[in-house]
Amino acid sequence: MFGSLNRTKLIKNDLKSIAKLMYQDVSKDTWDQENLTKRNLDFTIESIRYIDAYTKRLCTTQMGSELLKNHFDNFVIKIGAYIGEIIKRNINQDFKWYEYDSVYHFSSALDGRHRGIKTETVLYSKKRDRVIVPLTVVAQYLEGNSTYTDFLEYVEETIKQNS
Repeated sequence: MFGSLNRTKLIKNDLKSIAKLMYQDVSKDTWDQENLTKRNLDFTIESIRYIDAYTKRLCTTQMGSELLKNHFDNFVIKIGAYIGEIIKRNINQDFKWYEYDSVYHFSSALDGRHRGIKTETVLYSKKRDRVIVPLTVVAQYLEGNSTYTDFLEYVEETIKQNS
C-alpha cells in the first residue's frame, strides 16, 4: 500500500526548444551561417549530414577545439537535443525527454550506463522501459571516444533498434 509513495517521479525536461538552437543561435562563421539554417536543419534524418559536417569542423579546427574546450556541455546539449528530436520523431513511440536522475531512480534501464555530462537528459519510454542517450553519444563523439563513425550511423541504428 505504501510502496507507491516511495516511487520516484519522473521529471520531464523537454529539449525541443534547445534543439532549435542549432539554427537559431548560429555563430558569425560563414560556414555556420550558410549551412546551419532552418531550411537545412529540418529535423529529417538527412539533416544529420549537416550536424556531422559541423561537428567534424568543431573537432578538427583550432577555433572549434577552443570552443569545445570552453563550452563543451553547451555543445553536447544543443547537438544531442537536435539528434534526439530526430530519433524521437522517427521512432514514433512514447519516448519523452526526462532528467537522467529521475529515470535512474525510476527504472533500472540506466543501470551500468554513465552520463555524458553533469546535467544529462535522456529519452525514456515508460511503456517499454527503454532509454536512449543521445547526449552521452554526442559527448563521447566530441571527446573522440565514440563507437560510431558519425551521427548519421548512430541515428539510423537507433531508429532501427527502437522502431
